[in-house]
Amino acid sequence: MSEERDAPLAGVFGWPASHSKSPALHGHWLKRYGIRGWYLPLPVRPEDFAEVLGALPRMGFVGANVTMPHKAEAFRRADEATPLARRLRAANTLTFREGRLFADNTDGFGFIENLRQNSPGWSPAAGPVAVIGAGGASRAVIAALAEAGAPEIRLLNRTLANSEELQRDLDLPLRLLPMEKLSEALEGAALAVNATALGMAGGPPFDLDLSALAPETLATDLIYAPLKTPFLEAAEKQGARIVDGLGMLLHQARPGFAAWFGREPDVDEDLRRAVLEAA
Repeated sequence: MSEERDAPLAGVFGWPASHSKSPALHGHWLKRYGIRGWYLPLPVRPEDFAEVLGALPRMGFVGANVTMPHKAEAFRRADEATPLARRLRAANTLTFREGRLFADNTDGFGFIENLRQNSPGWSPAAGPVAVIGAGGASRAVIAALAEAGAPEIRLLNRTLANSEELQRDLDLPLRLLPMEKLSEALEGAALAVNATALGMAGGPPFDLDLSALAPETLATDLIYAPLKTPFLEAAEKQGARIVDGLGMLLHQARPGFAAWFGREPDVDEDLRRAVLEAA
């Protein structure tokens, strides 16, 4: 019995949690590195989140990932948080240590690392960035790009009030544009990011005109289902370089795995296949 409790436990909070690829992702790493540990889905209703979170350390959990709708509450429950988690007021990675709860937000880290791995030579400082969409995913990306040295961030959204709220919350000098100004935003952009649900499997159709995209632009989508989204297909037709969104998911998991299981993991093709093939 004591041996079972010595094996570290981690998991992913969500409601629902069945769609999460994180168990397949972390399970692949645990098997690859021969680590005796477990990573489990944790489907928890919002009204039960605080109670379940408080019980995890007593059950042998060393940490957890957090997905919707719990990211804001996870941050509020933390004893300590990284500067980025505080800026976003949301956490996706929790670590239990010495009776305290530490919160981090690694979404932006995953975004930057995905581009660095899959577009060698890319630099956040290469030129202006056009980000389409002002939702929760956009916040982490914009904060990470600003911290990494992007010289100008152009934020496009159908609702200007949402863009203004994001700008106030992040306290960053963004250039806010309506969606009708997409061509203007793409003009001379070194990076174009789709942070909307447009083109997602089962979601709204992608209906944006990317004809202003230059061949030297790097285009990426936060969606990875389908892997090559309509946004990436349209960008590729313009001659732009493209990077799919799966790598962001894979890289954002690295800090948590290292903290919980004591091994810095690799992101490679074997991992991509394992995650894509997971039910």
